Amino acid sequence: MSLGWHAHDIPARLATGAYILHAGLGKWHGSEEQAKGLHGMAAGAYPFLSDVPPEKFMRMLAAGEILTGALLLVPVPSRLAGLALTIFSGALLTMYLRTPSLHQPGSFWPTQAGTAVSKDIWMLGIGFGFLVGHRAPAKQA
Repeated sequence: MSLGWHAHDIPARLATGAYILHAGLGKWHGSEEQAKGLHGMAAGAYPFLSDVPPEKFMRMLAAGEILTGALLLVPVPSRLAGLALTIFSGALLTMYLRTPSLHQPGSFWPTQAGTAVSKDIWMLGIGFGFLVGHRAPAKQA
């Protein structure tokens, strides 16, 4: 019987999960200023978020980070944790790409302001790795 994860998954799951969980817990009790800053950046990339109050948006973001971090830290199948991580990091990278001030014109490479968000590409790679990394061996005839 397989648990859906392997020992070699543990370092990436611990490091990534702890990082994301910590970020979410920090936002859960964040300031009004922090909420406005996060909301402004997100609403610029995702206009439908403009109608969500900044404090509510920050709580929703915090909840998503807490859930994603927890899924990486508890013994659920790596594909499930990888799916959550891929969705979460994909949304962050989409925001990065939709915000011109975060990357150099015509390029994926970050500006000084975009470095903090561009590094989230490693989370996307880890998430994809968990999604595709554990295939059952083909049965031999």
